[in-house]
Amino acid sequence: MLKFGEFITKHKKIIVILAFLLLIPAIMGFLATRVNYDILVYLPSDIETIQGENILSEDFNMGGFSVVLVDGMKPKQLAKLEKDIEGVGNVEKVLGISDVFGESYPTEMIPDDIKEAVYKGDTTAILVTYKDKISDDETTKTVRELRKIVGKDCKISGMTATMIDTEDLSKSEVAIYVIIAVVLVTIVLQLSLDSFAAPIFMLLNIGMCVVYNMGTNVLQGQISYITQSISAVLQLGVTMDFSIFLYHSFLHQKETGKSSDEAMTHAIAETFTSVAGSSLTTIAGFLALCSMNLTLGRDIGIVMAKGVLLGVIGVVTILPAFILCFEKIIEKTKHKNVFPKFEKLKNFSIKNYKLTLMAFILILPIAYYGYKNTGIYYNLDKSLPETLESVQANNELAEKFNMTSMEMLLIDKDISDAKLNDMLEKIDEIDGIAWTLSYSKITKGTIPLEMMPDKIKDMLVSDKYQLVLINSEYEMATDELNEQIEKVNEIVKATDKNAILAGEGPLMKDLVEVADHDFKSVNIVSIVIILILMIFVLKSGSLPIILTIVIEFAIFINMGIPYYTHTTLPFVASIVIGTIQLGATIDYAILITTKYKENRLNGMNKKDSIDKALSSSIQSIIVSGLSFFAATIGVAIYSKIELIGSLCTLMARGAIISMIVVITVLPAFLMVLDKLVLKTTMKMKDIKN
Repeated sequence: MLKFGEFITKHKKIIVILAFLLLIPAIMGFLATRVNYDILVYLPSDIETIQGENILSEDFNMGGFSVVLVDGMKPKQLAKLEKDIEGVGNVEKVLGISDVFGESYPTEMIPDDIKEAVYKGDTTAILVTYKDKISDDETTKTVRELRKIVGKDCKISGMTATMIDTEDLSKSEVAIYVIIAVVLVTIVLQLSLDSFAAPIFMLLNIGMCVVYNMGTNVLQGQISYITQSISAVLQLGVTMDFSIFLYHSFLHQKETGKSSDEAMTHAIAETFTSVAGSSLTTIAGFLALCSMNLTLGRDIGIVMAKGVLLGVIGVVTILPAFILCFEKIIEKTKHKNVFPKFEKLKNFSIKNYKLTLMAFILILPIAYYGYKNTGIYYNLDKSLPETLESVQANNELAEKFNMTSMEMLLIDKDISDAKLNDMLEKIDEIDGIAWTLSYSKITKGTIPLEMMPDKIKDMLVSDKYQLVLINSEYEMATDELNEQIEKVNEIVKATDKNAILAGEGPLMKDLVEVADHDFKSVNIVSIVIILILMIFVLKSGSLPIILTIVIEFAIFINMGIPYYTHTTLPFVASIVIGTIQLGATIDYAILITTKYKENRLNGMNKKDSIDKALSSSIQSIIVSGLSFFAATIGVAIYSKIELIGSLCTLMARGAIISMIVVITVLPAFLMVLDKLVLKTTMKMKDIKN
């Protein structure tokens, strides 16, 4: 690596110029990357509900739908509004009561179950279907146009409207996330380093690596808004310690009398050797998210693993070039280092290791119980502010029409009306079913299919299927709705074994089942991968297990706190946070353990080895932990999207908990298990205890 270091120092000016030039294609890639705001598209493509969505799109031209709530309009006004809506590009069908019974049909003669589904006081519900799917660009563009047409007195509900509001809110906040993170991390660095200018170049380096990362996302085609919202601050928090290590190594090499170029050459070699192992475990932790059946995990995992890799590359190429090119500015802005050495904390940790182990034994079952029982919610609409238009529309739809969750049944076209109506009567008797709607129910056998208006016929009947709408009073992703869907499916399959129940409710039920599986599996996968890597990095059979136990203990505490504070978490946070915290903070434990090993191999006894390892590591660990905390806590406080706020709260709190646990519990384990470590670690078997 010394030759590589020499190359970097020799071509430092060229590297700085290239680094800035590479921002141009990176920014172009960033602008060209599509951001997806629909979590349901990450469900596996082979499940029945996704197949049902494809049938709705292909056979019925119903990619998505909205319900427009209209207040105080007369039949003729409603008819005009429907025609205006039909004229918008991506609208496939508009279904109002006049389409079925005509504008002059007496309201009192309309069947009660149909009337209840359409009228409530002065409010009328109009169903609008779209040619493209819920999250397609054309569909979102159409809903935006519809909002202009219907005006403020009307409301548009549905998942596309919710996605639009999520998009607008997210876009308004993302830049502020980065600004807050940079300001808070700068404060930490200014306190912990000896130069006012050095933190600026560190942040500039990481900022450029963030842009490279976001630009290369174009290769994936699209990323989720969750990934876009957290990736920059997470990359900043996770890779900052690499920059600090290089800077400290450079200063140390200069103290030995080397020239700036020579000092940087050795600093690059030392940094690469030191961070290679720790960054590998961090990358592996993020890549473990790719094992999730919900492909959102792959989305986050690839982006963050790529971000860490680019961070490592940046810290051994761009940052050294910055430091050497602007060394005079760094020297001129030097100040007294006000960050403490934490000697008292180190001494307390070693002196009271038995007390620490007792606390570990007492806290572990309490933390684990909270971890296993923390409440989780799956309906991400709940993570949005109540002031959003879509949230207000969805609430009004639920309150006035009991239309909380819509299910769409695709059943054989040739099933007789009598058999279908008999099935619907059974479904209507299930608790929580508000109403059901089908061609057979609308006509009651009085209007032959061939006499039905084409727009109604095309909406409800295709060459193979007829469509039945089933409306539930239960909220999406709740146990009540999921049980109800199972009961509906039992009745439906008894009538037509090939029928498919699609729609938002069944999709969310599948999301719950997939997420539950991922929650159990992804943590195991990440632990196994990181354990295997640490066996090679630490060349030990016991140390990887000890380190993993320490960080998992910190994760149990972090994830257990919401249970005792009566806080529910969005399911995405509960799945990914364990893997993120493990991958991002295992470095703290590796740093102490590596130095402990070196000291033992150099002939020190266990207490002195741990003392020196902790003494030389504690400041770096605290700076790194505080940087991670600073990068995420501001977002946690500021974000109006509860999902993003919850994720960043868990990451910020997890960084502090891992930092404290590594400084206290890990030394206690090493003190007690030193004999086991010596017997199970390469080159340490001959060391006398």
